[in-house]
Amino acid sequence: MGRKRKIAVWLVWLFVWPSSLYALFYFSEPVALGDVNDIIAFAVLASIVALFPLQIGDNPVFFTHGITFAVFLYYGLAVEVVVSQIALLFLLLKLRVGKANHYRYPINFLMFLMISASSAFVYYALGGVHGPEGVASADNAVPVVGYVLFQVIFNQLSIKFIAKFLYRRSIKLFDLGFFWDVSTGLLVMPVGFLLYMVYTEFDLSAVFFVGFPFILISGMLMLYHNSNLVNGYLKRTSRIGHELTGNLGAKDVLDLFVERLTQLLPLDYVYIFDVKSDQEMALIRYFDRSEKTYFPDIALHKGESISGNTWKEGKSFNYRKKSEWAHLKNKYTPNGAESALSVPIERKNEIVGVITIYSNQKFAFQQFQFMILNILGNYLAVAIDNARHYERTKEQSERCPLTGLYNFRYFQDKLYEWFGNYEAGTRSGPISLILLDLDHFKSVNDKYGHESGNEVLCEFAGRLESLVGDQGVVARYGGEEFAVLLPGYTDAEAFETAENIRLEIAGKVFRSYHHILERNGPVDVSISASIGVATYPHDCEEPLELIRHADRAMYVGAKQKGRNRVARYESLKKAAESL
Repeated sequence: MGRKRKIAVWLVWLFVWPSSLYALFYFSEPVALGDVNDIIAFAVLASIVALFPLQIGDNPVFFTHGITFAVFLYYGLAVEVVVSQIALLFLLLKLRVGKANHYRYPINFLMFLMISASSAFVYYALGGVHGPEGVASADNAVPVVGYVLFQVIFNQLSIKFIAKFLYRRSIKLFDLGFFWDVSTGLLVMPVGFLLYMVYTEFDLSAVFFVGFPFILISGMLMLYHNSNLVNGYLKRTSRIGHELTGNLGAKDVLDLFVERLTQLLPLDYVYIFDVKSDQEMALIRYFDRSEKTYFPDIALHKGESISGNTWKEGKSFNYRKKSEWAHLKNKYTPNGAESALSVPIERKNEIVGVITIYSNQKFAFQQFQFMILNILGNYLAVAIDNARHYERTKEQSERCPLTGLYNFRYFQDKLYEWFGNYEAGTRSGPISLILLDLDHFKSVNDKYGHESGNEVLCEFAGRLESLVGDQGVVARYGGEEFAVLLPGYTDAEAFETAENIRLEIAGKVFRSYHHILERNGPVDVSISASIGVATYPHDCEEPLELIRHADRAMYVGAKQKGRNRVARYESLKKAAESL
């Protein structure tokens, strides 16, 4: 929420809340002096019950409405508002709503004031009265039921209104909070009605007879809810662990981990570091929910910042507020951060990284969420190790072990993949293929030795990759044959690229250090290449045709015409048609 909205909320509260309380007491019958102790007892009971809230999403559900219901039935709207507002204050303190979220105090005080007044209006419109006569006959059931029903309705409408227009959040009418509100109302309101009935008969002792069991019920419900909440978190954590064990690369693992982590925990920032040496670690993933900051390169030393301190100490830390970690702040620490969790990533009893998350709220993370992050840190350590092993294995299966270029298998898979994209309509434009065969390469092996031949092949591969760059895929097709796939290149553009490659090969000698000649020092080796070019869809309709036509252009149009030249399949086709 912006600063102007916060100021507006406080101004509305300042003008509405005090005057509304004054009007309620001015137009209501004064409370008898003998009842003040009873009202205080109700307020104390409601405040104690408020200390056992259930956190459902962004909204706490608490059970004081059962007590305030009894107070309303007996004492009326003014006293009920006072009791409910006192209980609300204790709830907000229990939730540790501090300076950063100070605006929540006026919002909640005004919301509950409006709910009380609106529900009371329905009660009075249906003929409801207060005191011992509140349920003197069956006719009184209608206003009582109306009051309870509309209190739930007004409460949900208020929550949705505030979420949409003040916090700018998307809302669902029937969400989890709605069902909890209804279900707890069905449980608590009868207890509140019982409290009212016992109070009309036994006065203050009813607060003890009904109130303490009510406190126990509230505590048990909170424990039950928290237990279910923890179980839910553990199930989601387990699912994340399974997702991370898939065949993913390291980048995909980190992306998935951060995405799931930000959905799971109430955080605003994520830092993931990878240990690079005994004294330094580097940032490998960063997340800012507000998307206002980005740190592409951070290197931390051991002991520096929260993350560096976690690495140094070798244990996890749970900081509930800024004052606990302020001494560890550095220039990369988020300015608005309050709570922080930091856990080491360990593999084989060695710290290989650190995860640190921040929230802009004080006391944002519960102890079980701290435990969850430790579990996820262990999952991430295994997942990154598996991912890097997967990447190594995948690269070995796709690369030529000598030149480091892609192999024929990868080249063919990529060609079919691109053709599939064109057929599916997800890609458009031509695809050109360049096939190269080194001329008389056997003589290089015979004259200088096979090690020298391998040197030439490796240097040739490096030149080829340098010339093509990221414009296409360069592969070793087999032996001394190479292939270059160029998506989006026309026949003329591919021919120009092939001619540049030919000139680069023929115009600069290759140097060999591991030759079999008797003289010392490196020798210069001159080679050339015959090159064929074919283009889809101009020259073919399917992948294998593209390979065959480029191969034909290379042998018929280049090798048989004297080598060290580039031939286009288009030229061969025209020559054949003219015969």
